[in-house]
Amino acid sequence: MNAPFVTVTAPPSKSLSHRALIAAGLANGVSVVRNVLRSVDLAITRGCLEAGGVEITELDGGGLRVTGRPGGLTGGELRDGAAPVLLEVHESGTTCRLITAVAAAGHGVFEVRGAPRMHERPIGSLAQALHSLGAEVQWLEKEGYPPLRVLTAGLTGGLASVSLEESSQYLSGLLLAAPLAHKPTVLEIGGSKVVSWPYVSLTLQVMEDFGVQFHVMKLAEKGVRGREPKFLPVPWREIEEARPGELRLAVQPASYWPREYSVEGDWSSASYFLAAGAIGPAVAVAGLRPDSAQGDRAMCDILAAMGAPVSVEDGLIVSRPPAQGTLHGAELDMGRCPDLVPTVAALAAFAQGETVIRNVAHLRIKESDRLAAAAANLERAGASAELLEDGIRIIPPKEGRAGFASGAVDFGSYGDHRMAMSASIYGLAGIDVRLDDTSCVSKSFPDFFTRWAPVLAAAGSRRAGA
Repeated sequence: MNAPFVTVTAPPSKSLSHRALIAAGLANGVSVVRNVLRSVDLAITRGCLEAGGVEITELDGGGLRVTGRPGGLTGGELRDGAAPVLLEVHESGTTCRLITAVAAAGHGVFEVRGAPRMHERPIGSLAQALHSLGAEVQWLEKEGYPPLRVLTAGLTGGLASVSLEESSQYLSGLLLAAPLAHKPTVLEIGGSKVVSWPYVSLTLQVMEDFGVQFHVMKLAEKGVRGREPKFLPVPWREIEEARPGELRLAVQPASYWPREYSVEGDWSSASYFLAAGAIGPAVAVAGLRPDSAQGDRAMCDILAAMGAPVSVEDGLIVSRPPAQGTLHGAELDMGRCPDLVPTVAALAAFAQGETVIRNVAHLRIKESDRLAAAAANLERAGASAELLEDGIRIIPPKEGRAGFASGAVDFGSYGDHRMAMSASIYGLAGIDVRLDDTSCVSKSFPDFFTRWAPVLAAAGSRRAGA
């Protein structure tokens, strides 16, 4: 490996930590889950599971001992006047979507509430699918949005269609809940949007790891003249996208198996460091699986498309600046990896030529409007941006890196962990990045700034020696 480079370790995967903790919480016995991400969002998921009766205790060495509830979470009594069990999801969209479905597979009354921003994020399509499977969802304020109440005697199973226009997490929540249903469950992709498969793939990976069997089936023959359509099983790891009406997932009633499980490193959190390596100096990231099912592994392909080489060396993922010295803009469909958009938008400001990111309209309903927020921070840094119907166009400063803003610049975090971390990338241009809120990174990467400091220092040394 060629020096100089900075080595950092990726934190545990946020997506896999959520899913592993839920699977262990529904298992028929005691599991030990290690390398769980210690962040605000995971503390929220843990709190919801514990509110539903799951026992979770700390182990020496940092693991969690989880005593599962194979019959599902326990809510308040199903009678008039009985108090519901409160599932407080705060600002965690992942927790909200997954735990709402999982609660519906339990028994009793649950109330799902969050922060004000969470009450602006839709969940109606998931509620419709849960209704098809036998659970009742009551809206407490605005129809289709939290806060909501789930009344359930368990899921009946059967066929349910779910639209993923707003989030693929609806399907992930239903999949995690499906093994607890009274009868086999078949989930069909509805709506009109072709959605990315990686986050669903992560859910299936965890289900398989915890002993749950399922079948993924693709449409082989359309139904005509009253005849039912024909679906045939396909290897789930070979699927790249979920097309409405063309994909079904079948889950038999089963128990999750208790086990020891270690969560792999997070490609989303690694993206900031891989982007830094493409700007320079080189950065090596430890703790990542090169063959991971995480969709944000696409960061390697995006960097390659912009001219930056990424390699696997001695178990590390190494990102370096382009051999010619400068990144170039690219046309990018990031529908499969939307969490990378804030990172790539900031990175694109360092390139020659425009970068266009498409197929990410749903970023407007994340923790912030991530398209508008990214555009505003690009302008603060000295670049330009144009908002598109389904994405964003980034125009770097005309003078290249010399055209970036200088001195201290106030950037917006928008209370969004990914916006705060992506804005930090502008520090590699010599800008003194000042954020209105650094605490929001605790949602997914509490010690980000500690791990970022050596990268920033190395970039400063590089500029000084240039």
